[in-house]
Amino acid sequence: MFSFFATADVFALVALPLLVFAARVLDVTIGTLRIIFVSRGFKGKAALLGFFESLIWVLAVSQVIQNLTNVLTYIAFALGFAAGNYVGMLIEERIAFGNLIVRIITRKDATELLKQLWHGGYGVTNIPGHGESGPVQLIFTVCRRRDLPTVIQLVKRFNPRAFYTIEDVRFVQDNLPYAPVRRRLLPRLAWRNRK
Repeated sequence: MFSFFATADVFALVALPLLVFAARVLDVTIGTLRIIFVSRGFKGKAALLGFFESLIWVLAVSQVIQNLTNVLTYIAFALGFAAGNYVGMLIEERIAFGNLIVRIITRKDATELLKQLWHGGYGVTNIPGHGESGPVQLIFTVCRRRDLPTVIQLVKRFNPRAFYTIEDVRFVQDNLPYAPVRRRLLPRLAWRNRK
């Protein structure tokens, strides 16, 4: 009989809070990814993730409600929510899903930057403009999120004082010849620099 109570206490004090924590991490992580899919217009994927998110949430909440006297389940529930947000954002950064538009404004001649972006397979639009301090060049390019570090590296390398902004793009017409490509720039640039 004593071993039964010891096992029940271990479950209530250790296993149950860990299960609630894990369920919350999972459902909030799925929720973070679902929001990304909603913002990108992927209705089917968002709906499927929403189903699993709500199912896991109901299971976690039901365990907290069934164990109202166990304060550790409350803490595990809240910690799981916080950790789930963090894990969801980490996963979102790793999958680097979607496209971005990069706007570059520069007073310096951007011929070499434009050439490197074009050679890298990025569509580039260059527009002359006039800013507060005189003539500027406005450069627009669309890239995949996973290629953003490469594009920023090019900007900093060929025009380190340029001002740039980055914005999510919900839709890109992929049949255009200048739509974002899937290849990486770094190997091509490293080869060009050895010449």
